Amino acid sequence: MTPNPVAICILYRESKFLMQLRDDIPTILYPGLWGFFGGHIEAGETPEVAVVREIAEEIDYALPAGFGKFGVYADERVYRNIFYAPLTVSIDQLNLLEGWDLGLLSLEEIEAGEAYSAKAESKKPIGPVHRQVLLDFAANHPELVA
Repeated sequence: MTPNPVAICILYRESKFLMQLRDDIPTILYPGLWGFFGGHIEAGETPEVAVVREIAEEIDYALPAGFGKFGVYADERVYRNIFYAPLTVSIDQLNLLEGWDLGLLSLEEIEAGEAYSAKAESKKPIGPVHRQVLLDFAANHPELVA
């Protein structure tokens, strides 16, 4: 089985990270968990083009020019191209078009592995791969979480 290629983005603002609370639908990957915005790379797309498209489709946000690539995290199911960029607008200026909720999560919440969602009215777990990516990112970019 060939892993599914995706392009996802770490969006950061004021020492916090924008995350999507995924819909609680059992047939999707990581239902009801916090994860990154992004998604599948379509035929003929580069990961860079896909991440720009996905972020626009999911939160109506235009990634700033010069966004970076953090790396690749792959397993038997998913080949994750991880990008990062600053979130240059306040969270209330985003239009959530996919997912159950969105939030700016602190490093403390990421370390704890869960964060509160006002829409779900409860704490929800952070997807384990997404949590590890953020911990690795924070370790490599301490200036962004200080």
